[in-house]
Amino acid sequence: MRANEIKDLIIKGDAAGTAWGVEEMLAAGLAVDDIIQGILVSAMNVVGERFREGQIFVPEMLIAARAMKAGLKILEPLILQAGRKYLGKVVIGTVKGDLHDIGKNLVGTMLQGAGWDVVDLGVDVAPEKFLKAVKEQKPAAIGLSALLSTTMGSMKTVLGLLEQEGLRSQVKVLVGGAPVSEKYATEIGADGYAPDAGTAVHVFARYAS
Repeated sequence: MRANEIKDLIIKGDAAGTAWGVEEMLAAGLAVDDIIQGILVSAMNVVGERFREGQIFVPEMLIAARAMKAGLKILEPLILQAGRKYLGKVVIGTVKGDLHDIGKNLVGTMLQGAGWDVVDLGVDVAPEKFLKAVKEQKPAAIGLSALLSTTMGSMKTVLGLLEQEGLRSQVKVLVGGAPVSEKYATEIGADGYAPDAGTAVHVFARYAS
């Protein structure tokens, strides 16, 4: 199986085929990082671009991300053995009062594939929990997600707590979600905004260590 064939399987959302293809690539002697960057991440970049252009929608993105994750799972033991250097650590979570996780999970999966060490705090995450994670995990960046306009205010609270604790300059804060806009991100003092998972990966890449 060729690299382009595996990329097509990911784009189509064929998890079993992707896993089998990755195993074939390993058997053929292809390096782990080459598989990750040249096949998995490359395929998801195509998916992200198609999403931005309105050619596909969230369900198709999710299916593709699951396929990519199936391939990544085959590589995980080898990644650990090789002591692969991560781009950095990121903490993500859906803000307090919001139980939606589709977008957040998609961002987390794509960030993992891109080479980040991802700490997912889950949903309905209190501002204090984000603060604690920044203190304990010392991430390069945190990603705050919201799908409800009524929960967006929690993003501003997180930024305020980081400022109060003297940690704001030590971590980048990115925000995203359906009701969030670049204007709102600027208003609350966030470092970045992403309207979709594909863009989020590119924005987070600015903060790689």
